Amino acid sequence: MEVRKTTPLKDVLKLSPACSCKACKHGCTMGSGFLGPADKKKIAEFLSLGEKELEDAHLEKATLFHQEHFRPKIIRKGKPYGRCTFFTDEGTCAIHPVKPLQCRLTMGCRDYGPMLQQWFMLNVLVNPDDPESIRQYQQYLASGGETIAGGRLSELVPDKNRLRKILHYEIL
Repeated sequence: MEVRKTTPLKDVLKLSPACSCKACKHGCTMGSGFLGPADKKKIAEFLSLGEKELEDAHLEKATLFHQEHFRPKIIRKGKPYGRCTFFTDEGTCAIHPVKPLQCRLTMGCRDYGPMLQQWFMLNVLVNPDDPESIRQYQQYLASGGETIAGGRLSELVPDKNRLRKILHYEIL
């Protein structure tokens, strides 16, 4: 199956069955995945916490593509990387049934895994209505970042004149 920006979430999720192989768990030891729009409420309910309690105890904000998103806190131990706060000493996810959307889409053991991450990037992280988000995404692409169908700049901002103005900082 070809994954496109317009592929419905339900179809993308079918491509990412729960997996706990070493390749899929590697990311849990090096960071954490961003939450999707409905994740905070689901995780809070799963942990019997209010959303504010969840934020204070287990989440941190991070900015990517000029957009602020929540992700589970990272236990860094003096390094720039570290394990996800929900990754247990036994090597399992403490919130597996409700883990963040980006985590659910991580398929390190499948050749289409990168396409699922690109789908997440385009549908959750990049904001086509924010000029700076588009400029930062353009830098990602210019530095060799890959994309999927529907992820070209001309597809995200179909108005050529507007896209030109965004990329030339005429629209801030």
